[in-house]
Amino acid sequence: MSVEPSAPIRPARFIYLDLLWRNLELHPLRSAFSAAAIGLQVFLILLIVGLTSGVLSDWRTRAEGVGADLMVQPPNSSIFFSFSSAVIPESQVARIEKLPGVDEVAPVFVIVDTATLGVIYGIDFARFNGLGSGLIFLSGGPFEGPEDAIADDLAAQSRKLTVGSQVSLMNRSFRVSGIVRHGKGARFFVPIDTAQEIAGAQKRVSMIYVRSTGDTEAVRAELARLLPGYSIRSMAEYMSLMTSSNLPELRPFLRSFVGLGMVISFLVILLTMYTMVLEWRREIGILKAMGSSRLEICGLIVAEALLLVVLGVAFGLAGTYTTTAVLHRTSPTLQIAIPPDWIFRSILVAIVGALAGAAYPAFRAAQSDPVETLAYE
Repeated sequence: MSVEPSAPIRPARFIYLDLLWRNLELHPLRSAFSAAAIGLQVFLILLIVGLTSGVLSDWRTRAEGVGADLMVQPPNSSIFFSFSSAVIPESQVARIEKLPGVDEVAPVFVIVDTATLGVIYGIDFARFNGLGSGLIFLSGGPFEGPEDAIADDLAAQSRKLTVGSQVSLMNRSFRVSGIVRHGKGARFFVPIDTAQEIAGAQKRVSMIYVRSTGDTEAVRAELARLLPGYSIRSMAEYMSLMTSSNLPELRPFLRSFVGLGMVISFLVILLTMYTMVLEWRREIGILKAMGSSRLEICGLIVAEALLLVVLGVAFGLAGTYTTTAVLHRTSPTLQIAIPPDWIFRSILVAIVGALAGAAYPAFRAAQSDPVETLAYE
């Protein structure tokens, strides 16, 4: 009487889990380095995107806080104030304020301080303050002389300034006459005549803010007729333009970081999983002899890779938010805003790179011969 061979006993699920955790315990340093490398790419992507988004968001908030309805810039000027040349004759201010529907006109001279790369506004205090709610002083007051400057609270906190302190701007020493609440255009304000004199552009301005009495589009049409060729934008339009898509150099930069992150995940997982498959040859042979399918063997390798991704993402997110908190305390003027969708994108990049890296080791493990692997020493 012949005896039918019994079906192979398939290993219990806990055996797979035990193998996963045992590998982490046997090689804690390698596992930690692998997870840290994956976390590094998550950290880099989120930090770069956070810095970019934070700067743009801060710029929009400060532009909106000025209180103007329209902004007049010279022809072919950048949407970013700091890149607008001071070529508008200051005499245009008098012409604009005579237009019907115009309530207030404020010329601004924009200077980038080469020492700090910060934007400084040269303003006519009375006109600029009349655009909206005005500068809200937390201490001190307006300019008292041509060598006075007004700082916002974030700049004052960053540089440890108080009213009466001396601050170096544009290679010149200014006395801080007042500290205002942030969100009104620039971090520092100086008298417009002083800014023009420093830049050697007397009677020229970078842009002109205009507040209407109500019908903004009608005023905009009047400005277009008065100043043909000039860039005249409503603040609502300006807000919509202040996005990363309007920085053509930024998109390939971000894509490069995303690609770099995927390559890092791919290489780290490929090397880690390939080494693991070599070390697990006997275990894999035993699992196959017990009846594990090729798909289950592949799943074991992929699960190990995804476990490293989970640890790496946790490291990356913890590092990102810790660094952000430290930068907010040490550099208050540096704004970082991490969009939630980029958190998911960075995690997706890590997962895709890990799955690609685990593919070859998983295929090799699934194709291994149990007889050969059990004979492996």
